[in-house]
Amino acid sequence: MITQFRRLVAALLILTLVLPLPVRAGLVATDAALDHQRVANLLARSDVQEQLRARGVDPAEARARAAALTDAEAAQLVSNIDELPAGGVGIIGAILIVFLVLLLTDILGYTKVFPFTKPMR
Repeated sequence: MITQFRRLVAALLILTLVLPLPVRAGLVATDAALDHQRVANLLARSDVQEQLRARGVDPAEARARAAALTDAEAAQLVSNIDELPAGGVGIIGAILIVFLVLLLTDILGYTKVFPFTKPMR
């Protein structure tokens, strides 16, 4: 039984070496190429171009400078874009979040900031 299995495996290995397999060659997009493409796509958006014009920057010049970025600079720019909030919280939202956290900690009995709360403990 074992010898038959070995013969089968050997025959399959020989068969895979003899038969030509279809091969495709093509460019593989690297992270750096994707970073450059993402920056270019961002600068192609109409709302971004409007904001550039409002700040006195020519969109064509911004695209030319973005194309001249090194791979490391493009990666850093894309990582900074990813870290920024999409809509932003704003100062009112931040104050509201702090208020809610303090209110919750007051209710749970960890702090005593607001006189109108009664702790659960």
